Amino acid sequence: MKSWLIVLCALLGLQGVSANAANTFDHSAWNALLQQNVDLLEGGKASQVDYQGFADNKASLDAYLKTLENVGQSEFNGWPKDDQLAFLINAYNAWTVDLILTKWPDLKSIKDLGSFFTSPWSKEFIPLLGKTRSLDDIEHTLIRGSDRYNDPRIHFAVNCASIGCPALANQAFQGDNVDRLLETQTELFLADSSRNRLNGKNLELSSIFKWYREDFEKGWKDYNSLEAFISNYASSMSLPESVITALDNKKVDIKFLDYDWALNKKP
Repeated sequence: MKSWLIVLCALLGLQGVSANAANTFDHSAWNALLQQNVDLLEGGKASQVDYQGFADNKASLDAYLKTLENVGQSEFNGWPKDDQLAFLINAYNAWTVDLILTKWPDLKSIKDLGSFFTSPWSKEFIPLLGKTRSLDDIEHTLIRGSDRYNDPRIHFAVNCASIGCPALANQAFQGDNVDRLLETQTELFLADSSRNRLNGKNLELSSIFKWYREDFEKGWKDYNSLEAFISNYASSMSLPESVITALDNKKVDIKFLDYDWALNKKP
């Protein structure tokens, strides 16, 4: 049905409509905010966020968050899988920015927004799909907890507002770009030698691969081990053939790097 609409709109010369017809939900407002306030570094391997820019344009952020809030569970359930996943990734990232702004500029890390008893990710402040949710709920229940998605690349898309995180993309996820953008973000993250690298005979990886190792071993594209997943992206890490062979035989020593929780802010 969607493809028929796109063709019809193209015949009628309605380019603006055809762009939206390819997606169930329009994230163009979030895309504009990202374009304005996210600077890509090293070709996209890392990014810095202009939180002051977001603060100056808080009305636009609030308006976008309201559009997310207005989506009901039954409406969401009727969407194609890619549109659902794009929606949840954008929701996580947008509300993470919103959370940072609650204490901006008086914080050095997202962890400053937690306490001894609760983490910032467990705070329930997000009105989404008929419930008040936390960031953890979006990531671990709605995305990871659903067998519908089963895509470990989401760990390079949801952004925890820290330097150790994969880059925050400067474009919004949409149903028609989610697979391509997930792949791009994965390749860029693995290409960043400050987070993932070969050091002598040791493969040093981000702690993301330690915390969520099970996600990389659940059979996505028939990869049932972390080694198999990394081998698939060996070119991104510029790994030599000898290391690829060792990965395929599970004979590589893997170590996990410390995580940098400093805020990924623009200086």
